[in-house]
Amino acid sequence: MKDNKKTNNIGNKNNAQKAVYKPAVENINNILDILNQEYPETVSTSLKHKDAFQLLIATILSAQSTDKLVNKVTPELFRKYKTPEDFAAADITGLEKDIKSTGFYRNKARSIINCSKDIVNRFGGKMPDNIDDLTSLHGVGRKTANVVLANSFGKPAIIVDTHVRRISQRLGLTTNSDPVKIEFDLMKIIPEDSWSNFSHRIIEHGRAVCLARKPKCSICKLRKYCRYGQENT
Repeated sequence: MKDNKKTNNIGNKNNAQKAVYKPAVENINNILDILNQEYPETVSTSLKHKDAFQLLIATILSAQSTDKLVNKVTPELFRKYKTPEDFAAADITGLEKDIKSTGFYRNKARSIINCSKDIVNRFGGKMPDNIDDLTSLHGVGRKTANVVLANSFGKPAIIVDTHVRRISQRLGLTTNSDPVKIEFDLMKIIPEDSWSNFSHRIIEHGRAVCLARKPKCSICKLRKYCRYGQENT
């Protein structure tokens, strides 16, 4: 799961000068229905994990990387380090080597070790289950926290990764570029019981249809509700 730091010109252009796109906002239930029909089996993250802590580590690794690549690394990683205590006590050089293929491995290794220390020292080795405690962990932002909340604790959460950011802007559901502002914009528009599924299905839509460089608008079922699709096709 790539992070949302990089800006893509398609979908961001002139967003600051525009209001939200009324056809998208007013037809949000239709958009949700289409996503449900197109991606009925996409109801969770594609990051492989057995518990909330493993998902936290996998999500940290997924920044500036892909879920597919992370899934190649984590099976051996979780055999070697089984608990927060194991990661907290890890040799940073060894951990860097273990996760090097995911990119930005030095920063990720520091975040994983310090985050694990927080869980051990502040939460008795147990995973926090709320947004405030999760985002108090070293290196954990709202996107990572929301991935854990939605997938491990079954709590409604909007996950603003690079796909959700891009497509929400293209649809016209937000005019913001800041991920936190986008999250709160979407929370106002999307029914709470659909937050998590919307996130997962929009991510899948971004991988399959609404590509970053060249969106496949001609086959997109959301086009009639999409500002970008109406203005560019």
